[in-house]
Amino acid sequence: MKPDPSGPDGPVCDLCGQAAVFMDRIRNRHLCGDHFVGDVEERVKCTIQEYAMVQPGDRLAVALSGGKDSTVLLHLLRRFLPGAHLVAVTVDEGIEGYREATLRSAEATTARLGIDHHVLSFKELYGRTLDGILRGQPDRACSICGILRRKAINTIARWAGASKLATGHNLDDEAQSVLMNWLQGDRKRIFGRRGENGAQGLVPRVKPLREIPEKEVALYGILQGLYLDLPECPYRHTALRGEVRGILTTLEFGHPGTMRRVVEGQAKLSRELRSLPLAARPFLACERCGDPTSGRLCQACRLLYLGGGSETIVSLDR
Repeated sequence: MKPDPSGPDGPVCDLCGQAAVFMDRIRNRHLCGDHFVGDVEERVKCTIQEYAMVQPGDRLAVALSGGKDSTVLLHLLRRFLPGAHLVAVTVDEGIEGYREATLRSAEATTARLGIDHHVLSFKELYGRTLDGILRGQPDRACSICGILRRKAINTIARWAGASKLATGHNLDDEAQSVLMNWLQGDRKRIFGRRGENGAQGLVPRVKPLREIPEKEVALYGILQGLYLDLPECPYRHTALRGEVRGILTTLEFGHPGTMRRVVEGQAKLSRELRSLPLAARPFLACERCGDPTSGRLCQACRLLYLGGGSETIVSLDR
């Protein structure tokens, strides 16, 4: 039986006896601040190495929203890759009362770290803000924003000359996406889009925080003095993702390790499917903007223009 880890003032670290700040329910151990920070950093470094996310000579764009995940990611990459060429890229969707604060946070972070920062707005790229696009259909906020954000982030990463794009997706995000894909019957995402990350015109994406739960990212940010009290996106609670987040959080509390098993199971399925002799559908160039797509138009152009709109997306070349 494991001895009681509590001291006179509460639980203590199982590694050094100092006051604990975190209980690792999967490995059944308490950690102090220093050992918790070291543990998170070691897991992120191992993830970067295991998936060969960064190669010598890479110009790495970091998708920086200004929130906790992307701020922690940029901080970690600056520490781990001191000689790498990092550039921060931010998309301003145009969400009143929300994006202004996170933009200020992103600008402060890049100024403190001495990293070049590029910002692209929906207004510049699509001629409308997200608030304007969603007028009368707020229940579609996250699905519409997701499609347009992906295109915008890829566009600004290309403009910045990036060879890779790092995003702040954490373990919770990955597990939520897996479950959402199954609930929505999205076969393309369930089976994995062959060749998508290497398609011409798409900047390959990497996710260094994919093994770290959201609460651990937040605690790391607090302990490192990176965490800011920022507003939540007003559209967050209109999406299926919010319900899926609640389901997975409940399951994780009752059955620690659930989210990790969901993500690992999806990864195993994708690897097995990739070994099958299936014909990969070639990517085409979108007839409107030139981005890679499996049809005549990419998702963003279908969303914006199939209804007869006359706006034009700016050229992807500068």
